[in-house]
Amino acid sequence: MRVMVVDDEAPARGRLLRLLATLEMVSASTEAADGQQALQRMVEHPVEVVLLDIRMPGMDGMAVARALQALPQPPVVIFTTAYGEHALEAFEAQAMDYLLKPVRLERLQQALERAASLFSSREPSPQLSVRRHGELHLLPLDEVLYFQADHKYVTAYRSGREDLLEESLKQLEEAWPERLLRVHRNALVAIRALAGLEKQADGSWRVVLKGIAHGPEVSRRHLPGLRRILRGAE
Repeated sequence: MRVMVVDDEAPARGRLLRLLATLEMVSASTEAADGQQALQRMVEHPVEVVLLDIRMPGMDGMAVARALQALPQPPVVIFTTAYGEHALEAFEAQAMDYLLKPVRLERLQQALERAASLFSSREPSPQLSVRRHGELHLLPLDEVLYFQADHKYVTAYRSGREDLLEESLKQLEEAWPERLLRVHRNALVAIRALAGLEKQADGSWRVVLKGIAHGPEVSRRHLPGLRRILRGAE
């Protein structure tokens, strides 16, 4: 895996490069001191993962992330920052993870393992068999925002459409643990679609997902884990 470290502070870049040098999964690493330099180097020498600081002079990390997503083969973006208030904005910019400085080696390795899985999964999306008007059709997993169980059926929800399938939530969760996250005993959400949490008037919580008005309810049991993922912390 090739990784680029983008940070306007040389000591911060150096620390991350030293951590990367200890990880066998990293085949090569490079660095950039600002957003424009990062974009230029990405075109000249593409990488699979970019460790990207958010607060930088000139072109900040959010702008860089959006520009990277416009590339024909965008890298996986992992934000690294000393500030915790940008988590929701980071996920809206299609970041895969959000690491708080000083970044620990264990957290960095965990994030890179997820990045490797995500990057390798950019092959054709797995297909699900769904029923429409009594006939079987194929539905790409990457189109689904969340799954919800109701009695013996599971409904796959995507933007503007619902489909029934016969697999259980447990089967789906075990088949794609790197893509799906349990938020309730009756609901799984697509990790790529996570955008935040929303508290309801009755005190309950719902997941905020990209591309859909209302996400599923989050149980008390799964709320702490979801918050950790949204904060990018263990």
